[in-house]
Amino acid sequence: MPKEAIISTPRLNSYGARVLTEGIDISQYQKNPIVLYMHRRGRKEDMPIGIMENLRVEGDTLYGTPKFDDDTEDERNISKKWERGTLRMLSAGLDIIEWSEDPALLVAGQTRPTVTKSKLIEVSVVDIGANDDALQVGLYHEGKLLTLAAGEASDHLPLLNLTAKEEKTEQTPNNNIKKNMEKILLKLGLAPTATEDDAVAAITKLQEDKATMTLARITDAVDVAIKEKRLTPDKKEKYIGLGKQVGLDSLNALLADMQPAQKPLDLVRPAGGGAAPAATLSWEKATPEQLADLRDNNREEYVRLYREHFGFAPEF
Repeated sequence: MPKEAIISTPRLNSYGARVLTEGIDISQYQKNPIVLYMHRRGRKEDMPIGIMENLRVEGDTLYGTPKFDDDTEDERNISKKWERGTLRMLSAGLDIIEWSEDPALLVAGQTRPTVTKSKLIEVSVVDIGANDDALQVGLYHEGKLLTLAAGEASDHLPLLNLTAKEEKTEQTPNNNIKKNMEKILLKLGLAPTATEDDAVAAITKLQEDKATMTLARITDAVDVAIKEKRLTPDKKEKYIGLGKQVGLDSLNALLADMQPAQKPLDLVRPAGGGAAPAATLSWEKATPEQLADLRDNNREEYVRLYREHFGFAPEF
């Protein structure tokens, strides 16, 4: 039974480069889908050993199923080894069209650019894979197979200038940090030459000043509430502590919901004038403090309540 295999993926290959599957043009190869052995071609003894069937791309992977000829002993041996699994790897012979050094396309360990556009010109059965998918890649330029050893220079797929890139990568963040630090120092009212300790001291002082101002505003809010009879003086420290915990806005909202305490006189003579409603307050219901307040501030009402309760007017 024919065995399908991976032809190419965008994983890092033995050249230190990557080939993007979406950039591989397979249209020409589909017209002449030859299969070679170890990328050998050009000599009489290196004839194609078969054709590639079911060539297709799924996701970022190029697949194919080799169909071998059986004209020669070598072809029959290769076919048998493929069926037994002794040989199980395919390798794309790609003609490089475009490559990129864009950092966004680089992966860890990459030493050459990423091939973004290429043309599939042949597929070979190979013996030893060279990347994480156990595949080799044959890279061509103008029909000639490139032999790129590790660290070997090539105009067609040069080595990345890693040193320059690393220096740039290191310098850019450092420059950004320096510029941002200068902006922070200016915001703090410090000179660009100020030290980190100077900045910390300035920030600490700002925090202390803010805390002092906030405490003063909380204290003012509580004092106003006491003046408006929303709180009694003995509750001052309690509500200042509450303001520190919940914040000034929440404290103001709480104090605004509190109703001012009413005097006994307010109960018998509501604000806005007019007669008090009947039986607003009786001698039995009044507290000693309320009766004392009425005696001092509203004797007429005090006499009325006294007479209703005792049956005669009080003597002053």
